[in-house]
Amino acid sequence: MILSCGEALIDMLPRETTAGEPAFSPLSGGAVFNTAIALGRLGAPSGYFGGLSTDLFGTQLCATLDHSHVDYSLSPRSERPTTLAFVTLTDGHAKYAFYDEMTAGRMLAAHDLPALHDTVTALFFGGISLVSEPAADSYAMLCLREAGKRVIMIDPNIRPNFITDEAAYRNRLGSMLPKADIIKVSDEDMDWLGTTPADLIAAGTALVLVTRGAEGVDATTATETLRVPATRATVVDTVGAGDTFNAGLLAGLARDGLLNRDALRSATLETLKSAVELGAQAAAITVSRAGANPPWLNEL
Repeated sequence: MILSCGEALIDMLPRETTAGEPAFSPLSGGAVFNTAIALGRLGAPSGYFGGLSTDLFGTQLCATLDHSHVDYSLSPRSERPTTLAFVTLTDGHAKYAFYDEMTAGRMLAAHDLPALHDTVTALFFGGISLVSEPAADSYAMLCLREAGKRVIMIDPNIRPNFITDEAAYRNRLGSMLPKADIIKVSDEDMDWLGTTPADLIAAGTALVLVTRGAEGVDATTATETLRVPATRATVVDTVGAGDTFNAGLLAGLARDGLLNRDALRSATLETLKSAVELGAQAAAITVSRAGANPPWLNEL
């Protein structure tokens, strides 16, 4: 099982009623949640770990996970509220108002970390769940505990506007990234981190992926770099594209028998290319339709 560890929340998206009144539509979301959903739809054994509420929105999140065949049995449930992200659009640009204090996801603590069975082959971390304590510290603890035992993938997906304690956040990422076997970053992530793929490889990562939008993805190992072109698509929006790419990559590695640390570190980029291409193909479908709506395997 590939276990996605991080935030699950409700995106409250602006809508209009039939009477012309402003309203919000609640949609299940969160970067890590989206990756778990995409993995399940692509037929990979997918699990989700994060704090889930028993409130009506937590019930909605669980129903979404069920629908996409994601196992969330390791996730602690509590009566704390679900994180809400209200989205407003100004001249087409999205602004977010987060309601995250004392929520089920935010308050995930060290004592909530599960013992993992051998069936868990890989862990995925990332998103805004690595920003806010105590959950961020709990995820970091899980990452450090399992590093070296299972494949670790991290997509920091850095959102500077969400960071309230930059020093603590940099320290947390600084402890986690060297433990990762796979890191996916954007140009903007690398600029903020002040790093390069070569730096990340030198620190111990086996595979670094740099997404470059319509130009494709650069995959780098200790010996070579390969550009994998983006799959052509008519872009409706890019919500969830990176999350779906992560899922496609992991699903492809699992399909090809490469989702273990030894196989990953001995593989050539030519061998890894098929998994990267699956990530690109899945992401192309996601950007072709509104919202974070990853494809099912039969759509590829």
